[in-house]
Amino acid sequence: MPTVLRSGPYRFFFYAGDRDEPPHVHVEREDHRAKFWLDPVRIQNGGGFSAIELNRIAGLVTVHRDQLLEAWHDYFG
Repeated sequence: MPTVLRSGPYRFFFYAGDRDEPPHVHVEREDHRAKFWLDPVRIQNGGGFSAIELNRIAGLVTVHRDQLLEAWHDYFG
């Protein structure tokens, strides 16, 4: 599970088995885990985060989208 970004309390990462899915990132804080598609950016699974926090995370994913996509392609080839 490579961590590709940390921002505030959030860790952004991939699972090694995600190769066969479209580009996406998992985000965790404590016991909450969400999943966001990267192209286009949209929530796939809210993972227990509040709507307000999901909007905040979506903003972070949008700001760092290019970096996250590059990390995805570097990791999964």
